[in-house]
Amino acid sequence: MENNLDTLDHLIAFRKDIHRHPELGFFEHETARKICAYLDELKVKYVSGLGGTGIVAQVVGARGESSDKSVGLRADMDALPLDEHSGVQHSSLNTGRMHACGHDGHTTMLLGALRYLLTNDDFSGTVYFIFQPAEEGVGGGRAMVDDGLFTRFSINEIFGLHNWPDLPVGKFGVIAGPIMASGDRFDIKINGRGGHGGLNPHGCIDPIRIAAELIHKAHTIVSREIDPLSPAVLSVCAIESGSLDGFNVIPDTAELSGTIRAIDDEARSSVRSALQRLCDSIGEYYESKIDLTIDNKFLATVNDFDAVTSARKVITYCFGEAALQENYKPSMASEDFSEMLAECPGAYIHVGAGDNEHTHGLHSQKFDFNDKIIPYGVELLSNLALESLEKQSLR
Repeated sequence: MENNLDTLDHLIAFRKDIHRHPELGFFEHETARKICAYLDELKVKYVSGLGGTGIVAQVVGARGESSDKSVGLRADMDALPLDEHSGVQHSSLNTGRMHACGHDGHTTMLLGALRYLLTNDDFSGTVYFIFQPAEEGVGGGRAMVDDGLFTRFSINEIFGLHNWPDLPVGKFGVIAGPIMASGDRFDIKINGRGGHGGLNPHGCIDPIRIAAELIHKAHTIVSREIDPLSPAVLSVCAIESGSLDGFNVIPDTAELSGTIRAIDDEARSSVRSALQRLCDSIGEYYESKIDLTIDNKFLATVNDFDAVTSARKVITYCFGEAALQENYKPSMASEDFSEMLAECPGAYIHVGAGDNEHTHGLHSQKFDFNDKIIPYGVELLSNLALESLEKQSLR
């Protein structure tokens, strides 16, 4: 695919504009407005407001619309609640909000693919371009599904991608089966009995003591209760109790939060059950009420075998056999494209974005999307759509 420099420069300018004005999940109103304005300029049919601020645009091939041939391409739009410290000229103008995961770039690449297929439309069938809100743990993928993504639009296969700084530019990671883990948030409240830390500690039910033991034992769950061939993670990531000024005050409560990650449902269920047993047993021993709540944030992102075969074919065709990262392993990060893959066969692909100028990882306050990979993403998405429609025509 030849790159039109004017088009590429335009896409980069669009990406930097979105980067300057990041918006959090379900509040991507200005981002959605800019996308809709872009679509209006191209005279593309679309539906807005799906799942909140989501948009679904469509391009029909010049050889005609076919109800039995369709494919979806998805990008996410939201930012993270971070202050930006990247130092780039196009840094965020919105305090406490930052595109630290590259969703500005994903949106831009999807618009580039739309523009390419609009002008290179010698195909039969319909390509749907899905601009999803609220990927960062607040349920945008599920919101679009619940709002009729697959009932209002006939989508037979779906693809998504994510820039991946751990892979060098020009490399792609894709595997059949789970490529990213499920993600749960857990919150624990330890209800103790406070008092004086010097005068009568023996008369207290010390929630900090209980929290220390619970944290220690919780971090042994994966190593001793989960099959080592089934990756899983349990991490306690925050603790809040008492006051640093109250050096001699035992508080009444302690609160913990953390995450559980797993590749398969059996390991996920085992970790959750073990954590509940642990809270119950420690609470009983110390005569403390311990409340555990688990929020199901993400399903595992599971790639369809046939869709991965197509993706590998496209990557090899477009970028050469060396572009496929061999022996690629699943990531323990999570992704709510999983909600769409649970409803429709498809594949999620990691696009290498690392080079000497882009060394900061995802969710870093110093991260900035690598614009060098925009042409890679546009070419990949465009050809995934064409390959999917061609494959469907042969069935």
